[in-house]
Amino acid sequence: MNTMQLTDKQLAVLEFLRERRSDGLSMPTVREVQARFGFSSPFAATRHLMALEKKGFLNRSGGRARSMALNEPAPPRWWNIPLLGAIPAGLPVEALEQPDRCITVDPDSIRLPKNSRTFALEVRGDSMTGAGILDRDVVILELAEPHHRDIVAALIDGETTLKRYLVQKGNPFLRAENPDYPDLIPARELVIQGVFRALIRINHSRT
Repeated sequence: MNTMQLTDKQLAVLEFLRERRSDGLSMPTVREVQARFGFSSPFAATRHLMALEKKGFLNRSGGRARSMALNEPAPPRWWNIPLLGAIPAGLPVEALEQPDRCITVDPDSIRLPKNSRTFALEVRGDSMTGAGILDRDVVILELAEPHHRDIVAALIDGETTLKRYLVQKGNPFLRAENPDYPDLIPARELVIQGVFRALIRINHSRT
């Protein structure tokens, strides 16, 4: 649809409706449109909505409050997720932090829960290849309570690693998805730093 066919005021009303949708808000009532643009009456607001409907930008169901819907797909929501450096997928070592970097993702495409607290780490190592997580993949993790068999970023006895979280007889430990690596049983502490939610395979080419 070509917005060139719209008047300046109709285009402003359309942008207002788009903003409401992108912010996750319900469509406004006629009186809310009137108040937003300072129209002299609800009928003035209705005339602009009717014009948008006639030109194919809007659907209205019987003129009821909040019953309108835009005739165009919603744009993707982009999130900037902090990339906090690298995490070993091998033997646990101290993680390298690079807190000023971030990656941009569409949360709907990777099914991230709304309002989830997330961060990303670049994988180093091959201990999780059995779970399809390869060296140099980027994993997105959520600050959440782990469940049995979740893949987690964990601090075990002061060192960080990416492993599967298991609980046997009430005792948690970590397991690799590669038979070349032993189970990791905490001697002093096991702190879950994040629960795996998604994987991004950016580039595996080597120079």
